[in-house]
Amino acid sequence: MSDLQARFDQAQIDVKQLSERPSNMSLLRLYALFKQGSEGDAHGDKPGMTDFVGRYKFEAWEALRGTAREQAMEQYIALVEELRSGAAS
Repeated sequence: MSDLQARFDQAQIDVKQLSERPSNMSLLRLYALFKQGSEGDAHGDKPGMTDFVGRYKFEAWEALRGTAREQAMEQYIALVEELRSGAAS
C-alpha cells in the first residue's frame, strides 16, 4: 500500500472522530474529494430534481472532473487536517 493511500485511509478514520460536525459546505467538499480520490471522475446518472441532497453531492463530485485521483486524495487529507485543527468548519 502506498504512503498516500495509507494517509487517505487514515484521514477517513480521522474524519469520523471529529469533535464537531463540519459545516454542510465542508461535508460536501469532503464527499466530493473522497469520491474523486477513490473512484475518479463522476459517473452514472445525475439524481433527479427532487433528490436535492443527492443532486448537490453529485454536482460537487462532477465539478472535480479531470482532477487526478492522487491530487483529490491529497486535498481530502489536507481538509481533514484543517477540520481536526479547527482551521475549517
